[in-house]
Order: sequence, then structure tokens, then C-alpha cells
Amino acid sequence: MRGSVLFAGLDEPLLEELQDSIEELVIAPGESLYRMGSAGTAAFTLRSGVVKLVQYLPDGTQRIVRLVRPCDVLGLEGLLGQRYQHDAIAVQRAELCRLPFSVLSRLDRENPALHQELLRRWHRALSEAEAWLTELSTGSARQRVVRLLLRVVDDSGVGLCPLFSRKDMGAMLGVTTESASRVVAELKRKGFLSESSHGFRCDLAALKRLSAD
Repeated sequence: MRGSVLFAGLDEPLLEELQDSIEELVIAPGESLYRMGSAGTAAFTLRSGVVKLVQYLPDGTQRIVRLVRPCDVLGLEGLLGQRYQHDAIAVQRAELCRLPFSVLSRLDRENPALHQELLRRWHRALSEAEAWLTELSTGSARQRVVRLLLRVVDDSGVGLCPLFSRKDMGAMLGVTTESASRVVAELKRKGFLSESSHGFRCDLAALKRLSAD
């Protein structure tokens, strides 16, 4: 907790008092954190890994509406008395902190700075969701895949990003699994993308040129 930016403003006595209420979780790839429509009892902050938020269309197909990455908070809709709006499923091994709403409500009363930080993270999540809607749901399949890779690349500057299945890529971008597979194969053939068990490695300059086309 002391190492989390979210809790950085809390004084030591309050941190110690809350420690027993905040649970650390580890979920494996493919494991669900919570299900869409279930009653919310807690929010979660992601410490490491990647979690996908999934909604289901009337025909049963799935759409990944956002990726949650380290330092993001998910499940905050429960603070408004709403049920969870997505399935939250680990893409990579994920470490999280479970934050009961009773604890967050108390902190809202006793520590306005933490409440403001939660609001900032929620706003960032909404902005990210809007970007997914505008950037990743328009254009050709190649444009969408390239924009996705550029959006999820890490900050190291070497072009690393998480490894997704072609089915997940299609569900993120609103294209078929086959279309996502063809684009990835094309990018790999041209040397713009390589793939290993650790993830994708992108030629950032090449992908940025393609994105601008």
C-alpha cells in the first residue's frame, strides 16, 4: 500500500488501520475477477499485468471495450450502486488490491485527496474508453491493429506490448479473428512486428508511418 500512488497521501496510522481491509489478489491469465451484472462490493487497483473488460452483444459475441493496465482502477461503478458493467478477465498474470466500498466510502469522508485521486483515475478510464471507441472502431483492419499496438505499447521506448490472441484482437477492434490474423501476419512478414511468448515487439517508426497513412 505504501508503494501505491493511490495511497501515497495517507498517513501511517490510517494506512495501518486499513491494511487488514485491503486484500491482495493474484489471478492467472483467463481467470475472471468479476462478472458483468454481478453486484459490486469492491473496486480494484491493478499493480501488475493486464486485464480486459468485456461486454457481450445480443448475438452472444464479445467486445473488449478497454484494457486495464498497472495503476488503473476498475469496478468503480459499484460506488454508485450499479452492478459491474463488464466481465473483468486477466490477459496476463495480474496482481491487484481489492478495495471494499465500505473502505472507500470512509476514505471519501476522511481523506478528500484520495477521493480526488480516484476521480482522476475514473476520468482517465472514461477518456481511454472514448479513445477506444473513436480510434479503434474506425478505419481498415490494418489501421485498427496498428493503432491498437501503438496504444498499448509500454513506455520503455523499445516497442514492447502485451501478447494478445487473434480472437481478443478482433474483439477489441470489431473485426473478425481472420482479419486480425491476416494483418498481424502481414506486419510480421514486412518486419514491422515480431512475436514471442513474452509479447509483441514493434517497429514503432514503421507503425507510426502506417498509422498516419
